Amino acid sequence: MKRLVLSPAQLRAAELAFWLLLACSFFLAPDHLTLLSQILIFGLFAVSLDMALGYAGILTVGHAAFFGAGAYAAGLLARHGWGEPFTGLMAALVVAGLLGYALSYMVVRGADLTRLMITIGVCLLLYELVNRLSGITGGTDGLQGMVVWPVAGLFEFDLFGKTAFVYAYVMVLLMFLLVRRVLRSPFGLALRGIHDNRKRMLAIGSPVESRLRMAYAFSAAIAGVAGALLAQTTQFVGIESISFNRSAEILIILVLGGTGRLYGGLIGAIVYMLVHDAFADLNPEYWMFWLGIFLIAVVMIGRGGIMGALSRLVRVKEQAR
Repeated sequence: MKRLVLSPAQLRAAELAFWLLLACSFFLAPDHLTLLSQILIFGLFAVSLDMALGYAGILTVGHAAFFGAGAYAAGLLARHGWGEPFTGLMAALVVAGLLGYALSYMVVRGADLTRLMITIGVCLLLYELVNRLSGITGGTDGLQGMVVWPVAGLFEFDLFGKTAFVYAYVMVLLMFLLVRRVLRSPFGLALRGIHDNRKRMLAIGSPVESRLRMAYAFSAAIAGVAGALLAQTTQFVGIESISFNRSAEILIILVLGGTGRLYGGLIGAIVYMLVHDAFADLNPEYWMFWLGIFLIAVVMIGRGGIMGALSRLVRVKEQAR
């Protein structure tokens, strides 16, 4: 099959069209703004996981630990009298980033199986901690009573989800641009080198472990921001935000979209959550059965996820030097 060739300018136009289409969904689907906000937030969460798994090659299945840490950091601030949204996001970023950096000393050193066990263990440990500290976190009832102030002191969160969608869209776009900037920097290129051939990077003197630690901490910080966004836009933090099930779900989203590809997490979140919602409406009793069939079909047909399938159909022309 002949591949479609895009110039860099056409690729940038396609990228712009993607974000404009997302923005236009505010007008095209005004009755589904809550779902659209959650798609954006889970897309950002999947992008953060891709930074660790797809780009740095760190096998992790406990990323909900950072998502939940960010959600509870912003939620507890709002519950105890400081509901300013942007400082809530900053607090979540710092808390999740520090937690990720502390854990990176254990995660980066081990082999894949060790990393798998450590990340699962940490996620389960934090889940149980949140459950036990029910006086602070609300336990299985979730953290309630959050009061989130108007965005920039002007736009109050409304029942229709209009402010939540615009706020989530702007913050997800900014975080995505930040991740893209980092991945295109010398640091990001070094991560790709480590992922492709760790021994060669060690041989040329690259500080492999410190770069992997930074990548893991950065990934955790972005996941924390996603968790805080969900807490602020729903004004509730459920214990499932820090559960292993949430980690597994975001891993499925990323694999569906395609790992190691910038838009894989966002595309995976859009497809997974729309299909999930459609199956739940069509067949509320057996929707998981149909979702399972769908996921198996995508994996069998599209190696590398949806973005992998697209890359076999479309090629980007290299810039002339």
